[in-house]
Amino acid sequence: MASSAQSGGSSGGPAVPTVQRGIVKMVLSGCAIIVRGQPRGGPPPERQINLSNIRAGNLARRAAVAQPDAKDTPDEPWAFPAREFLRKKLIGKEVCFTIENKTPQGREYGMIYLGKVLSRTGLQNARSKRKHLRKGCGVRGTVHILSGTSSIPLRTQGTSWTLTTRSLSMCPTFRREADGSETPEPFAAEAKFFTESRLLQRDVQIILESCHNQNILGTILHPNGNITELLLKEGFARCVDWSIAVYTRGAEKLRAAERFAKERRLRIWRDYVAPTANLDQKDKQFVAKVMQVLNADAIVVKLNSGDYKTIHLSSIRPPRLEGENTQDKNKKLRPLYDIPYMFEAREFLRKKLIGKKVNVTVDYIRPASPATDTVPAFSERTCATVTIGGINIAEALVSKGLATVIRYRQDDDQRSSHYDELLAAEARAIKNGKGLHSKKEVPIHRVADISGDTQKAKQFLPFLQRAGRSEAVVEYVFSGSRLKLYLPKETCLITFLLAGIECPRGARNLPGLVQEGEPFSEEATLFTKELVLQREVEVEVESMDKAGNFIGWLHIDGANLSVLLVEHALSKVHFTAERSAYYKSLLSAEEAAKQKKEKVWAHYEEQPVEELMPVLEEKERSASYKPVFVTEITDDLHFYVQDVETGTQLEKLMENMRNDIASHPPVEGSYAPRRGEFCIAKFVDGEWYRARVEKVESPAKVHVFYIDYGNREILPSTRLGTLPPAFSTRVLPAQATEYAFAFIQVPQDEDARTDAVDSVVRDIQNTQCLLNVEHLSAGCPHVTLQFADSKGDVGLGLVKEGLVMVEVRKEKQFQKVITEYLNAQESAKSARLNLWRYGDFRADDADEFGYSR
Repeated sequence: MASSAQSGGSSGGPAVPTVQRGIVKMVLSGCAIIVRGQPRGGPPPERQINLSNIRAGNLARRAAVAQPDAKDTPDEPWAFPAREFLRKKLIGKEVCFTIENKTPQGREYGMIYLGKVLSRTGLQNARSKRKHLRKGCGVRGTVHILSGTSSIPLRTQGTSWTLTTRSLSMCPTFRREADGSETPEPFAAEAKFFTESRLLQRDVQIILESCHNQNILGTILHPNGNITELLLKEGFARCVDWSIAVYTRGAEKLRAAERFAKERRLRIWRDYVAPTANLDQKDKQFVAKVMQVLNADAIVVKLNSGDYKTIHLSSIRPPRLEGENTQDKNKKLRPLYDIPYMFEAREFLRKKLIGKKVNVTVDYIRPASPATDTVPAFSERTCATVTIGGINIAEALVSKGLATVIRYRQDDDQRSSHYDELLAAEARAIKNGKGLHSKKEVPIHRVADISGDTQKAKQFLPFLQRAGRSEAVVEYVFSGSRLKLYLPKETCLITFLLAGIECPRGARNLPGLVQEGEPFSEEATLFTKELVLQREVEVEVESMDKAGNFIGWLHIDGANLSVLLVEHALSKVHFTAERSAYYKSLLSAEEAAKQKKEKVWAHYEEQPVEELMPVLEEKERSASYKPVFVTEITDDLHFYVQDVETGTQLEKLMENMRNDIASHPPVEGSYAPRRGEFCIAKFVDGEWYRARVEKVESPAKVHVFYIDYGNREILPSTRLGTLPPAFSTRVLPAQATEYAFAFIQVPQDEDARTDAVDSVVRDIQNTQCLLNVEHLSAGCPHVTLQFADSKGDVGLGLVKEGLVMVEVRKEKQFQKVITEYLNAQESAKSARLNLWRYGDFRADDADEFGYSR
């Protein structure tokens, strides 16, 4: 303790005591005081001064736990008022003192000077009745003693109790060792002194926050401010997550104080490194456009630079399956529909964010983690707080019970910058029983995926055709013209192909090799993604292809996507568009794109079509077209049709036959199929049709041919029955007639043939056309087919698109048609379409590819 003055005297007189200075830290009783010095680089030294020649009463003392026979002792008379008198006069003030006597045990007696202090006064007991303590109320009290900085004994108007401030912050503590000694953690002593010098035996205001496990949680307000905030701001404490939500004065103030200490690396934060310390400022905060919602906690955004970035919402966890036996192991898991509330969470984000600009503040970067036996591998993830219109999306998601908040270790700072708001939102959701916290039945989404299922697609096609425009959500974009749609009203997923255009094909993975994509295929895919992915659209279904994909028109905000792709030179008009209501729009868009000579039209040059062969008109070709209905397309490009004139007879026969079967159903398994025999067969739609047995492999595998529609199927004999004589082919002949296209060669290459078949399926299956028989052959008649509305030649359209080659015939009556077909073939060759993409291969490889010139 530093001395400030000394008094000298004659060498023969008594020694004069040295006058010293100090600050009163604590008043133990009416006659004992602890004085400390000034702090220099740490907690200052202390000494206890007992007042000479007086004795005040002892304060009450609890019995020692280690002494079973000991008893609590009460206050001696006037002990508490005497202590209070000195406390109010001296605590925290600088005093002068002298030491007059020191005992062998080290106890010091002396005098303390502070202005004019009365040595004797009448003291009255100021104790009063206890007040009832209420949560959130302000209570005045005195800090009794400090053993640490988290639990503080208090005395309020005669009542002694302990206030725990751990609900707000946690300071370094003193660890008690096995031998009874205490070892301070780093900065524990400094934190204790910081609190003692401001609170010990001071009159303070107390805010009661909560009561947890019989511990009273609260806040102590020092005359200079909130001691909790001061501790955090000076780097002596850290915020505690588990109970900071009960803080009534705003948790953001405590977080701001902690952040202040972290940024300056004060004391316990001396080695602190911010989670985003390695990021540039432009990468920490930015504005971006939301392009896709990946999950209930992740989005894909487009930056101003044009790059795409995946952002995960900080500190939240999306819905997940609880338990191991909740999912059928034989059924493929579809997280979006099978995990409870996952669909609701995704839809909430999709409707709020898709296509809109958001503010992104990166909170931390979670490094990549390898796969383990129970956890899959994760790549590096950027976790951020995403806001739109001032609303924290993660907080909104949690408040609706569609996500939960991740709990962290106390020393884990990789968390959301608005973590307390997330915890509060989750508490509200739990209290109100929302979403994941609801006690109601879990919502179930039964979504049928009919993508690639030809049989289901055939049943569903007429319904979609009659519906006209249907609402849909684009779930996935495979390429510029191929998408996966979710139909909310029908609760099903379908694969949808854009009609009327030919879009560049993307890269495909084939067995043993990767087929490169056509030029501008990636640009077309990206254009479609940015425009329609996860947006609400309207679709018009016209037909379907052989693979069960629906074909039609897609509208986004009143615009036709097919027209938009053509406008941006990312697609060409397909000849099948001629009979659509959008043909003129497509043509005008294509002409404008051609003039700009961009992308797919970059090398476009108008070339006059030369006549390759003279037109011979010596003998007229017979053209007598009749209306037919195309019911089936085969893999070798043959097709089956029904005569429109006899269509009503077939409908009447089918109606009578089904009524007869309903009244006299066949006995299951009683029919023994034989090859070539006519029978009735139960189709996938549950209806009975006339059929012919083509092959019997076993009772479980019977090959049948539907004689009125032209399609084939393999059925068990239990779905077959005897054809009633009243509905035999004698009453009405088989209505499906097989034909082949005249004047064209079917490609021998499997991929090329598949392309041609798919094109024909899109154009004419389940539609009415006009048919003219051109010539007969050993297999079936060869015909030309026209669209019923536009009168366009279907076979000529295939030649124009380069999907097939022309079969040259020498009959004079066909020369005019052959010339038209050859001119179309030359145009396709010049444009390098499909078969001609690598030029004219016929010179050397015609035999190899199965073509003849």
